[in-house]
Amino acid sequence: MTTILLVENDQEILGKITEIVASAGFQTQACSCVKEALKFDLDQLDAIICNLRLPDLPGTDLIKQTSTPILLASNYASLRSAIGSSKDGAMEYLSIPFESEEVLNKLKSLTTKGSKQNKKRTTSNEEPVSGMVGSCPAMKELFRRIRKVALTNSSVLIQGESGTGKELVARALHEASSRKDANLISINCAAIPENLVESELFGHEKGSFTGATTTRTGLVEAANNGTLFLDEIGELPLEAQARLLRVLQEHEIRKVGSVQSTKVDVRLIAATHRDLQQFVAEGRFREDLFYRINVLPLHIPPLRERGTDILELADKKLKLICNRLGMEPMHFSADSIQAITMYPWPGNVRELENAIERAVILTEGPEIPIDLLGIDVELIEIDSLIMDQMSQSRNKVIQLVENNGSNETEDIDDDPTEDLSLEDYFQRFVLDHQDSMNETQLAKKLGISRKCLWERRQRFGIPRQKKSV
Repeated sequence: MTTILLVENDQEILGKITEIVASAGFQTQACSCVKEALKFDLDQLDAIICNLRLPDLPGTDLIKQTSTPILLASNYASLRSAIGSSKDGAMEYLSIPFESEEVLNKLKSLTTKGSKQNKKRTTSNEEPVSGMVGSCPAMKELFRRIRKVALTNSSVLIQGESGTGKELVARALHEASSRKDANLISINCAAIPENLVESELFGHEKGSFTGATTTRTGLVEAANNGTLFLDEIGELPLEAQARLLRVLQEHEIRKVGSVQSTKVDVRLIAATHRDLQQFVAEGRFREDLFYRINVLPLHIPPLRERGTDILELADKKLKLICNRLGMEPMHFSADSIQAITMYPWPGNVRELENAIERAVILTEGPEIPIDLLGIDVELIEIDSLIMDQMSQSRNKVIQLVENNGSNETEDIDDDPTEDLSLEDYFQRFVLDHQDSMNETQLAKKLGISRKCLWERRQRFGIPRQKKSV
């Protein structure tokens, strides 16, 4: 008999779902939270019906724990697009309130897809590359592109916020390429003093400048037949940019103080958290070099956009850090898990790793409490409050439009899309209306304070437009 696990803490909803599922001949088991659900052998079930909002953890946390198909229930319609794409067919979305026929149709669809042959969560091209963790759609696409791009010799530009793991991507590209047996030379352009950049990169002849007591080979030449990784390439001085352009165009270098050129064969991988196109417009980065390095762009999503990846990543980092420090295995408390999931992590993976290492060193027992992670709980609370306020405001707009609209909604959005996530909705609304509304009006329409509006602008990188006089 087909067995369905129901994870629901609302007794009224649980009773209705149980009646619907049982009437169709399915056997049911029930629990009220994620922790209780994990006590079941999830992989032996035929399907799971789970509420998104549960007392301990989000229902989405079950996704990474099993390959069993999940029917996720929620009355938060704005989360539909974000959730619906996270399981690639091994999950369905159920809107509350629901009809019996809708539940059964989606459940039958899931149990059909849940055959053993179709329970793979990733394809070979989407599996994590060496040294990296992730199963969200954005990371799957990144892994796929890394494998494809690695087979070429073209220049690559890796873009992403500070701490997202740009060097890991560069290393993965090198190890998957035909140059893997040669050197990977990594250089942080921001860490080299400006007066030494050219010497470090291209080498120098003895006596070419004060202090040049010997001839030195540059790092570009040291990467010959291998890969050159230039992190924070936007920090390179313009003169060094001109020399680097020559390397890419002519495949040769000339040491500082030398009149002879040396042929080199290097594959360039560059990385930056800056907006290089803006740098080009400001004259801080050469346009011809930008087009040379931007042949194959790769974007690393910030940690806050990677969904349940963060818990998988946190668990892996915790194990690695415990092993490295020679400590007994540890685990996160329930409060810590919830905080890790909800915190926006402005420093991304680097901040997460530092927080875990600090907690491991300071924790005296096997369980890591929330206070030792050093997470700004106030930031979590503010962020959660803003999302709830925006959800209420947005749902009112959608409801008004569904009821044939009103004059108040006409100036807000001609086509408010139900499938937009809250973050997408915020960005779209602000960009569409900041020219016609002031900050007070924008905040009022979104149902938040001006301070909250400013904080969200900072988070999403949407600066306030200065009005021309």
